[in-house]
Amino acid sequence: MDKHFSNAQRAEVLTQALPYIRDYNGKVLVVKYGGNAMINQELKEQVMEDIVLLHLIGVKVVLVHGGGPEITEVMAKLGKKAEFVDGLRVTDKETIDIVQMVLAGKVNKSLVNFLEMKGGKSMGISGMDGKLIEAKVKDARLGFVGEITNVNIECVEDLLHKGYIPVISTIGCDNEGNAYNINGDTAAARIAGALNAERLIMMTDIAGLLKDKDDPSTLIPEINVSKAKQLLDDGTISGGMIPKIKCCIDAISHGVKNVVIMDGRIPHSILMEILTDEGAGTMVTGD
Repeated sequence: MDKHFSNAQRAEVLTQALPYIRDYNGKVLVVKYGGNAMINQELKEQVMEDIVLLHLIGVKVVLVHGGGPEITEVMAKLGKKAEFVDGLRVTDKETIDIVQMVLAGKVNKSLVNFLEMKGGKSMGISGMDGKLIEAKVKDARLGFVGEITNVNIECVEDLLHKGYIPVISTIGCDNEGNAYNINGDTAAARIAGALNAERLIMMTDIAGLLKDKDDPSTLIPEINVSKAKQLLDDGTISGGMIPKIKCCIDAISHGVKNVVIMDGRIPHSILMEILTDEGAGTMVTGD
């Protein structure tokens, strides 16, 4: 908080947050973390601070993360070129080993460490632990890219019950022991649904859902599922926003109260969304 704030002003800010703290106490909040907020060190620190603060005031926060740029970076160091089909990474046997190493290892444990340094109590798992994310081949052209067949949420519920912030890397598995690269947004939607989360926050590098994708001033602050489907059908929603909106609809169909597509470039955007009436993106609600 700005050092020029008086103690009275700080107390006033906290008082205004009280109704929101009361509303979210004991509720489950799933955060899908990626994009610029994950690469920019200052933003990463602020995201971790937001999550720990919410955790300490009684919100049950679950952090689901990707790590595409880190995977591409390690692949390049190993002399392997990243290939994509329809926005999905082609994942052969060697690549899925790299994905597992980077996501479940380096990225996951660094986020756990960050949360612990900020005063949180955190535990890192992958979608393979406790068969959290069961999957099958999505498309033979993509190799070990998985389509989710089932979510076993018990291990996450156990961690929440014991007061941990679960940090989940999105790797799936099948009964034959194969690992699968799972789209982070899809995994977050299904995990949030299985937890009957109060809210799913999907952090992105854009302002939210725009009527005109080239004009940030056309932000749609709130939209219901029926209207979102209408905008998908008429082409208003296009490009990379199509899978995000479909994930929002999927999350709500699986039991999430509402989903926010949030601009992760805004400092402390999670706290703005949860503890103020301002918000920081587009909220998708049920009809």
